[in-house]
Amino acid sequence: MAVNPCVPKASSEAVHKSMVSNKRANTKPELLVRKRLRGAGLTGYRLQWKVPGRPDVAWPGKRVALFINGCFWHRCPHCNLPLPKSNIEYWHIKFERNVERDEKNLALLEELGWKVHVVWECQLKKKKIDETFSELLPLLAEELGKPLRALEADDHASDRADASGVSATTEA
Repeated sequence: MAVNPCVPKASSEAVHKSMVSNKRANTKPELLVRKRLRGAGLTGYRLQWKVPGRPDVAWPGKRVALFINGCFWHRCPHCNLPLPKSNIEYWHIKFERNVERDEKNLALLEELGWKVHVVWECQLKKKKIDETFSELLPLLAEELGKPLRALEADDHASDRADASGVSATTEA
């Protein structure tokens, strides 16, 4: 793999190993969202579909894409997370590139006629998860032309417990 010469190296081998080990797919937030989608009857999606940005969940036939972004790596507009304190130049460049890439991919998908949704990791936490899905699921159902399956309150008790353990290891 070619290294971009504009980006400084990681501050240590340990930092490099940690970053390389971050998962690209099947993270806890993604699994949680997919569980809710299945429970609501919004199936038939594809994972990591080969369009700009490789959406985490996509319905190619309906041109609907869903990104599940980690707050740390994608610089969540809700969380206002600080930069790491060491190797500041590296992190500033890294995060700037991530945000620019995300914006470019969303714009490209929209130009191609896709409806794009972004769910942030913090929106899957215990206090926000029900609100997040009460807004998102009806939108997706309408865009997909599918009926929304009614769910019992008990169906998501384990999701709320799982959501509190959501880690910040979403893709880099």
